[in-house]
Parts: sequence; structure tokens; C-alpha cells
Amino acid sequence: MSLSSFKNLHKQSSPLILGNVWDAHSAKIAEKCGFKALGSSSHAIANILGYEDGENISFDELFFVVQRIVKSVEIPVSVDLEAGYSDDPQQVAQYVKKLTDIGVVGINLEDGKVEGGKRILGSSTLLVDKIQAIKEVTDVFINARTDTYVTQHQDSLAESIKRSSLYMQAGADGIFVPLIELKEDIKQLTQEIGLPLNVFLTPNLPNLEVLGKIGVKRISHGAKLYEWLTKKAEKALSEYLENPKIPE
Repeated sequence: MSLSSFKNLHKQSSPLILGNVWDAHSAKIAEKCGFKALGSSSHAIANILGYEDGENISFDELFFVVQRIVKSVEIPVSVDLEAGYSDDPQQVAQYVKKLTDIGVVGINLEDGKVEGGKRILGSSTLLVDKIQAIKEVTDVFINARTDTYVTQHQDSLAESIKRSSLYMQAGADGIFVPLIELKEDIKQLTQEIGLPLNVFLTPNLPNLEVLGKIGVKRISHGAKLYEWLTKKAEKALSEYLENPKIPE
């Protein structure tokens, strides 16, 4: 599917429900189930390769998995690029160019970073520079993620609006604000920012109908389904060890 078609999925009255996947097999299953677009989960991909989340994986390792995902499905694929795997905007731009060359239509790019096992809010100026550098070399849907709520900024809403405005001016195509949950906050953000808003699925998030009415255009679940399936796998393996038989 083309980039323009992917962009159109963010213009519907009901939010686009993104299927977050971690390998070619999960991508095929999601496509079969009827998802209209996929997003790679950097957290899940890191885990299946033996890494913790937070840019511990190399770009080359990520690229290999993403390439297998893209080749396995016909629906559009967006890639969670974390903070770009580099602080050099030109290097990040070249990474993104490699992804678009194999058919990736979108990326997530964030202003948060993990340092010493803790996520911190990074420089908005650096993310602006990365967005501008990417747009100079390739056309891709940039979903600019701000970690204002994830890092519990003292004025999360105001800072989210401020940073989102900067990212929009730099050329971002969408805004992603993980862990924003209050209906009033979400509504104000969608009114202040003229870009599609992506929210992260949490137990406290308003329902799909309400989210659509207040302007949310995309919902993602990150590694949550992967983590749930991993727990199921752990239980199944434990039960198999106790009583070796294949579950029906």
C-alpha cells in the first residue's frame, strides 16, 4: 500500500487500530485477522533477540526483522525506530532511507531515551533536527512521539502541546503521546495540534467511540499483546514440563 493510502487511514472518523507485531509470523496473523496497517514493536523485537528495550538492539538487527515483516504482508508497515539509534540527525535520516527503500511507509521517532535503565525526556531540538533531516532524504509518515507523560513531566499537557507544535513545524505527519489518558487532556491536545493523534492503549483510556469523537486518529498497543502471549507461553511450557503432552 502506498504512503498516501497509509495517510488516508489517519483521516477516518474512527481511529486506525494499528497491529503491533514483532516478526513475519505475527505480521501474517495480524493481516489475516483484518488489520489495515501494522507497526513494529521495538520492545518486542528487542526481547525476541535477547535484548532489553531501550535501543539495546542495533539498527542492522532491527532492519533484518523489519525486512522480513515487510516482505510477508501486503498491508502498510510502520517501524518503531525509538530515538533513531543515533544522535546524529544525518545518520538517522540514512537509517530511515534504508527502511523506505524496502517499502516501509511510516516510522515512530521519540524524544525520550533510556539511560541507566530509566526513561528520561530528551531534547525537543534534537528531535526537530532529526525530523528535518529525514524529510530531506525520503518521504515517510513520521509519527513524532513525545514522552512527556511517560516521564511524568510536571506539566505534561502543556509540554506535550509545546513539543508537538515544534515537531509539526519540522515536518512530522502525526503525534504520538503514550500514557495520555484523561479525556479532557486528549481533547485539548487534538484541538491545539493540527496533526493526527496516536494514543497508547491502557486500561484507563476512554473507549473507542469516545476517542473517535474527541479527535484521536490512531491507537497502538506496543508490546502489550506480545507480553501477554509470552506469559501464556511460560504457563504452557511449565505445564508441559510437569505433564508432557500437547494441549488441545
